[in-house]
Amino acid sequence: MGELVVVENVTLDGVMQAPGGADEDTRGGFRHGGWAHPYADHVMAKTMSKGMSDDGVMLFGRRTYEQFHGFWSKQTDGNPYTEVLNRKHKYVASRTLAEPLPWRNSSLLTGDVTQAVAALKRDVEGDLVVLGSGELVRSLARAGLVDVYTLSIHPLVLGTGRKLFAEGEDAYGTLELVEAVPTTTGVIIATYRPTASLGSSGSIPPERATHRHARSRKSASPVR
Repeated sequence: MGELVVVENVTLDGVMQAPGGADEDTRGGFRHGGWAHPYADHVMAKTMSKGMSDDGVMLFGRRTYEQFHGFWSKQTDGNPYTEVLNRKHKYVASRTLAEPLPWRNSSLLTGDVTQAVAALKRDVEGDLVVLGSGELVRSLARAGLVDVYTLSIHPLVLGTGRKLFAEGEDAYGTLELVEAVPTTTGVIIATYRPTASLGSSGSIPPERATHRHARSRKSASPVR
């Protein structure tokens, strides 16, 4: 059984919108796209690359999938992320896309997304890693399906933009910090495990409660 690992860049005020580029996501008139770039360093690259080489699959919402495909599938500079992203199997949650999907090793999830992801967790070897995909992450969190959050918390306040956890949602959760890695630019790469679900029930599923402390230290590394 795999674990579902959410990997996000966030600001101190919880914004996750458009960390990568000015035109990445301008919804709501967002004008701060690309805010994460000045904080990249060798510590972040080394830490985040640990889990990218592990076995497992990737999970995307439609918007993030299209953004990643539009950029990473066209890179020819030898960046190690390109080979990993092209090689790994990618599952996409979308109500508008249809197969065949444009990026190799991609499959469309059909039916109820939480049921489909729960089935994937039972069937896949290794972890399911979610990058970006805020709406998808929130729906999976409400269903109690997220096992690990790896958050690169940037020393930056934007005051506007879409947040990882939307305000006003009827959700409650507590998390356990299992690792924190500081970078040279002030980013804290923090790895958390939910101890009470961010879903409406306020409790973690029995199978996760049983195995939460049984995993090795490797499973709590910054991307796993």
